[in-house]
Amino acid sequence: MPETTTTTPRVAIVTGASGGIGRAVAERLAADGTAVVAHYSGNAAKAEDAVAAITAAGGRAIAVGGDIADETAMAALFDAANAAFGGIDVVVHTAGIMPLAPIAEMDLDTFDRIQRVNVRGTFVIDQLAARQVRRGGAIINYSTSITRLQMPTYGAYAASKGAVESLTLILARELRGRDITVNAVAPGPTATPLFFEGKPQQVIDHIASLNPMERLGTPDDIAEVTAFLAGPGRWVNGQVLYANGGAA
Repeated sequence: MPETTTTTPRVAIVTGASGGIGRAVAERLAADGTAVVAHYSGNAAKAEDAVAAITAAGGRAIAVGGDIADETAMAALFDAANAAFGGIDVVVHTAGIMPLAPIAEMDLDTFDRIQRVNVRGTFVIDQLAARQVRRGGAIINYSTSITRLQMPTYGAYAASKGAVESLTLILARELRGRDITVNAVAPGPTATPLFFEGKPQQVIDHIASLNPMERLGTPDDIAEVTAFLAGPGRWVNGQVLYANGGAA
């Protein structure tokens, strides 16, 4: 398998890079000199905005769309990364969905959609990454601190992220001898459009007050942790890293 060298720039695929944490991660990796393939699912304009911001700052990036759980579309995503930049060193899988409802009330079609995007999507991305990431690379999935906080209405979402954590830890062991790290980042409540959706300000303020740091996390907070795992954090492998300011 190809190996990166000091003269070969690193290349990263970031799923869900059209907004929120994914965009912050894409821009943070680009600031380290990494060429970025910014994946989007439904919002091409926002993904192109992220690419424009990276390019304006002197980085290299392209945007590629596709259904995260469709193996053909995601194979095309990886092909685009190889064609544009000559290889893949880092895969950061932030894409996911979070419909909420009590277990007793959730529609099963919604449950199935959550598992398709969050579990199957992670499996598809991890499978492609395991086959293509170069030696010295990193695969970073996204879980959630809800697996510890165990808040009502998050049952289906937390179940999907529990599966993501299991896939992450097993893949790290399956890649023995490849010099590829596999970890998961588990953010706590983070100030993104996904978090704010449907929440009144008093609820947002209450959640922020529960944190020992007395604030919500920011996408930049999570991007910094991700950049560590993607770069210097070579001795962190097969772990779930909770990035939540001490909330759980």
